[in-house]
Amino acid sequence: MTRHPARRRWWALAALGSSMLVLGFDLTILNVALPHMAGQLGADTGELQWIVDAYVVVFAATMLPAGLLGDRFGRRRMLLAGFAVFLAGSLAGTLADSAAQVIAARAGMGLGAALMTPLALSVLPSLFEDERERTKAIGVITAAVAGGMPLGPIIGGWLLEHFWWGSVFLVNVPLAVVGIAACALLLPETRDPSAPRVGVLSSVLGVTGLAALVSGIIEGPERGWGDPLVTGAFAASAVLLAGLALLERRATHPLLDLGLLAHPGFRWNAVAATLGTFVLAGQLFILPQYLQAVLGYDAFGTGLRLLPLMAGIVVAARGAGPLAARYGARPVVSGGLVVLAFAAFLGARTDVSDGYALTAAWLTVTGAGVGFAMVPAMDAALAALPRDRAGSGSGLLMTVRQTGTALGVALLGSLLSGTYRSGLDTGGLPGPAAEAAGDSVIAAHLVADRLALPSLRASADAAFVEGMGQVLAVCGFAALAAALLTGTLLPNRRQGAPAEGTGTRGDADMARSPGDARQ
Repeated sequence: MTRHPARRRWWALAALGSSMLVLGFDLTILNVALPHMAGQLGADTGELQWIVDAYVVVFAATMLPAGLLGDRFGRRRMLLAGFAVFLAGSLAGTLADSAAQVIAARAGMGLGAALMTPLALSVLPSLFEDERERTKAIGVITAAVAGGMPLGPIIGGWLLEHFWWGSVFLVNVPLAVVGIAACALLLPETRDPSAPRVGVLSSVLGVTGLAALVSGIIEGPERGWGDPLVTGAFAASAVLLAGLALLERRATHPLLDLGLLAHPGFRWNAVAATLGTFVLAGQLFILPQYLQAVLGYDAFGTGLRLLPLMAGIVVAARGAGPLAARYGARPVVSGGLVVLAFAAFLGARTDVSDGYALTAAWLTVTGAGVGFAMVPAMDAALAALPRDRAGSGSGLLMTVRQTGTALGVALLGSLLSGTYRSGLDTGGLPGPAAEAAGDSVIAAHLVADRLALPSLRASADAAFVEGMGQVLAVCGFAALAAALLTGTLLPNRRQGAPAEGTGTRGDADMARSPGDARQ
């Protein structure tokens, strides 16, 4: 392989890192826009859930085959396609004028992100042959995605204060264009002719099965859990996902290497990371609505008030590594989950008359719990695997975490919706007004303002806070369950100890070769 010119490869890395910020943005920027979408698009809670989950469902089910597409047909070509699809989805979201159009745009963005995530890493070995340089390059890409997360709410809040809600998608456009230019002008083309064929059927079963499950969960509170559409969605999901599991077990080169779950260190750390993601996704779905609708902050103020969560994650994550190296992952992960549970139970005590001080306190503690639990859990999960399976492990870990995100928004959002509807007092309202008020707390405020009914606004706030309390209580019990499982079943290995069944540590090798970078 011809060595890539030094200046050109670092320019390529700088361009890739800048463009990958959009993935970090998209994890958090949309949440501050949800109340605006509820008010301006008339989106109910179920549609808001789908606006978040359409991206995650497509991303989770197509990320692994996306890596194989790059191996077979060219990594630069597929990365370029990923940026192009993400750009098209962002433009479609910017121009959308209905919730259905936003959902479709988000699904397209999820497909683009599924191509971008593994392939941005898999092109690095062709740019950086030196192992130390390659490690730095991987760190730059990872830091770019992580760095976009705390910036998302602030940038989104500022945009919403000065422009329309579609501007949260428009911010992706220049960065995606930078990514396209970097792919076209600076990256070499590489492929692996011996890569296995892409499992199209597995991808279809994964997308449709997870979408059916999420659909049943989201539609249940509104239609009733016995509604034929809801029960049919659950039945279809069971059949499709069972078919996926059967197909993957029989495949010579499975997309989802379920055999990795036989390693206890991987299995229980993956459970901890997935439940942590489940809790965090649900909280990020409800918090902006609480801060804007109930406490009355504007979008930019909401973004700023989410920073204690991000700060807690960053500070705790920096301390988690040394603690895990000294004491092993088990006490750090399980302890972090206990902290996460405490924060959720503290938040569940929120009363409609409380101000932001209590929210800031439990948000900070939540961030600390996430940082202490999820960072060492993901590291220890990969370290528990043999070296030659670290790439497959990183892909499976990313997939189950994204599934946790989708289910967190679906399950916890549906719990919020059901509790809110049952607690809202719509007595004396005309039928259409009562139905509109039940869609969301934002919609109830609009109805209350139109009809000059301050009592309806107060009832909506109280019902929403009651629903938020129940959501946070469930989050607390989920975190406690994860802490119990990891505290009793997770093998305790200090960092640097041999992985199960091998004498080497696997996590540092997950991006050593292009085919192993499918995370």
